[in-house]
Amino acid sequence: MKVVAFERSKQGTGASRRLRNSGKTPGIVYGVGADVQLVELDHNALWHALKKEVFHSSILDLEIAGKSQQVLLRDVQYHPFKQMVLHVDFQRVDAKKKLHTKVPLHFMNQETNPAVKLSGAVITHVVTELEVECLPADLPEFLEIDLTKIEAGQTMHAKDIPLPKGVNLTIAIDAENPVVTSATIPAAVVSEEGESSAEGEAPAAE
Repeated sequence: MKVVAFERSKQGTGASRRLRNSGKTPGIVYGVGADVQLVELDHNALWHALKKEVFHSSILDLEIAGKSQQVLLRDVQYHPFKQMVLHVDFQRVDAKKKLHTKVPLHFMNQETNPAVKLSGAVITHVVTELEVECLPADLPEFLEIDLTKIEAGQTMHAKDIPLPKGVNLTIAIDAENPVVTSATIPAAVVSEEGESSAEGEAPAAE
C-alpha cells in the first residue's frame, strides 16, 4: 500500500497546530539506523486510509520527495472528541531483519458451525489480533481461523492457529498461548433444554 508524505522542517506545538489547521497531519519516520525524519500527510487521505485494516498490519511504501521506503505504522494519536488525527509514527523496515508486529485475525465459517446451528452455541472472539515475528516479505495481512469444527465447550489457543511459512508467534505469545476463541452454550439455552426434558418425562407412579 502506497502512502505519500511530505518533508516538514518546523516542529513544536505552534507549527503542528498550523499544519492541522491547513488540513495536514504531522508525523515522524524513524528506525534502521537513520535519522528521525519529520513529515506531514494530507489529513483526509490519512483518515480514510486508517479505516482500512491493511493500513495497520501491512508493510507500507512511504513516498517522500519522490523516494520510497518501506515502513510500518507504529502509533496514531487521535483527538479525544473530534474526528481528527493529531500525529502518526512510522517505523522503517529492514528487509533482512525480523520484525515483531500484530496481525489481525479473521474468523471463518462461524455461521455454518454445527454447534452454533444445532446446539445454540455462542462463539466468542477473545482476541482479534496476535503478535508475530517474521521477515518483512513474509508478513501476512491477516491470520485465518477456521471455526468449522470447534465444538461447544471447546476453546482454541494461539498455538492452534496454522501459521504461514516463515511466520512464528513471538516468544511471549508462544509462552502464554492465550485463548483466541471459545464456544459456549448460554445458560438460558441450557435451562430451556432442562425444562423441556423435565416436561417430557412420564409422571411417577403413585
